[in-house]
Amino acid sequence: MGSDIQEDILARVRDAVTRRSTLQIVGNRTKDFLGRTAHGDPLEIMGHHGIVNYQPMELVLTARAGTLLADIETALSEAGQMLAFEPPQFGDAATLGGTIACGLSGPRRAYTGAARDFVLGCKIINGRGELLHFGGEVMKNVAGYDISRLMTGSLGTLGVILEVSLKVLPKPAREITLVQKRTSEDAIHVMNAWSGKPLPLSATCYDGDNLFIRLSGASSAVAAAQNHLGGDLLEDSGAFWKKLREQQHGFFAGDRPLWRLSVPPASPPLNLDGKVLIEWGGALRWLRSNATAESVRLAARQAGGNAILFRGGDRASEVYPRLPEPLMKLQQNLKNAFDPDGIFNPGRMYPEL
Repeated sequence: MGSDIQEDILARVRDAVTRRSTLQIVGNRTKDFLGRTAHGDPLEIMGHHGIVNYQPMELVLTARAGTLLADIETALSEAGQMLAFEPPQFGDAATLGGTIACGLSGPRRAYTGAARDFVLGCKIINGRGELLHFGGEVMKNVAGYDISRLMTGSLGTLGVILEVSLKVLPKPAREITLVQKRTSEDAIHVMNAWSGKPLPLSATCYDGDNLFIRLSGASSAVAAAQNHLGGDLLEDSGAFWKKLREQQHGFFAGDRPLWRLSVPPASPPLNLDGKVLIEWGGALRWLRSNATAESVRLAARQAGGNAILFRGGDRASEVYPRLPEPLMKLQQNLKNAFDPDGIFNPGRMYPEL
């Protein structure tokens, strides 16, 4: 099923290694806005697609990197299953490889886990032109370093992802969304208080006026939680969370730069100009603002977190927070181990990588 062009991709990489030329790994470009400005000759992986193995009883799916995320979600839905990290697609042409390389997770992330938590194994091509396999199709299969998860969120700077094996989960029996009027301080407080209780939370969002609480699980557990928490029932809640996940919510409209701030969940509202939307129980703060990069990053650091320039702004400058020297050295060592000649996506994450 699908199309296997692994040998063609491998030949392109080996040619680039021989010529010491750089390659820009390209899917369907639905996430081209992430990271710094890309450089290098395009290495297209869309032709390498198809579900290689899917075992619903084992809750495991393996697919090639160019497989459309929509096709994977359709196959899972037919079996009553889902990608538990609820990845944003940012377009109908989103691929599995791009999704894992970007390491993005949706509204469910704080309650079920991040993308890397569900990666069981992968097949890659490194910067030496070697074909490598890591992990497998079971949760515990190998001792040592978990290289498969290391590839998640690496933005293609360590190698070309060819195949990915993922753990999937059953869809919940029932799912509803409650809406409550709250102040920002109160919303942050109750989200953190609820996180320590046995409630079937699967997503939270505060838009400045209303707190949205999604409950997912067994019908009895959802009903009990609804009675305990209170609030109005949101009609067509699936559409609301999809718009939020795909950044089609009204908050994301406009031309101002979009910042993604990761902070301790209980952090009070940050003193920054602009519009703020809060997710993940308070841990994720979206900011639309013309504030300087220095002021945004300073506010995030003072709260104990960091800030990424997610969309807009100067994509040739520092998009990701500057790492402390020991961590940057570790990043450089990883890059040297996987891609010693700097062939893949040079400068996409940091200027020197």
